[in-house]
Amino acid sequence: MKTIIVPTDFSPVANNAMNFAVDMALNINASILLLHVYQIPVSMTDVPVVLISADELKKSSEEKLESMKQSIDHITSGKLKIYTEAKIGDVVDELEDLCKHIQPFAVVMGTKGASGIERMLFGSTTLTTIRHLTWPVIVVPPGKEYGKGIKKIGFACDFKQVVETTPIQFIKKMVKEFNAELHVMNVDYENKQFKPETPEQSVLLHTLLEEVNPNYHFINNIDIEDGINDFAENNNLDLLITIPKKHKLLEGLFRPSSTKQLITQSHVPVMCVHE
Repeated sequence: MKTIIVPTDFSPVANNAMNFAVDMALNINASILLLHVYQIPVSMTDVPVVLISADELKKSSEEKLESMKQSIDHITSGKLKIYTEAKIGDVVDELEDLCKHIQPFAVVMGTKGASGIERMLFGSTTLTTIRHLTWPVIVVPPGKEYGKGIKKIGFACDFKQVVETTPIQFIKKMVKEFNAELHVMNVDYENKQFKPETPEQSVLLHTLLEEVNPNYHFINNIDIEDGINDFAENNNLDLLITIPKKHKLLEGLFRPSSTKQLITQSHVPVMCVHE
């Protein structure tokens, strides 16, 4: 059975991502694994003092996870299989271990919280997860609901080394899983990125994706992330698939000054997949 892993720090942004994951799980017949990774807080005085014991933290975490599980059970009338896991350690390390063991359909998390501390902690965790985890990570913007499902999927492509860098099988799997339309977006400005090999690369991509009937869109915009974001908003895309190494959208993602970055701007969930 497919499993969706939902890391949570019990903040509103994490709860919103959890709700999104729950609706997705119902839609694709998957189970949910709620994961909370905790660390022992230490007071940084001259002599470090442990503020709370590991046993107390574990008990508190398990109680909160159980409360979340019961809430989901109630909302879904027990239709979902829900598992919980409380672990001590580093979020990304624990997620990686869990993913290797479970091989999830996806990891679903929020972007960042409203408060400074939430933004600093959960935001940096999401960014680190995207960079290091080889499993698909879906980043859900604050307030975004799953709604009627994923009917339109966008994929940003630069038509460079498409065979080597495009997760073709994964894209086809997603399109078929959700019975969605696929929209391939290429953002350029006055054909500055057009190369002699571009036509051949575009034909190659089409051949690889032909069975899922992709639609192609050539967007004229000086900024790649703005171009993708505008298209996603104007065409009501439900999910954006992107390859983190291919776009600068992850650089400075959680800096307050970063106004042009896709994930912080977009109201569309972004699925990050590695090459």
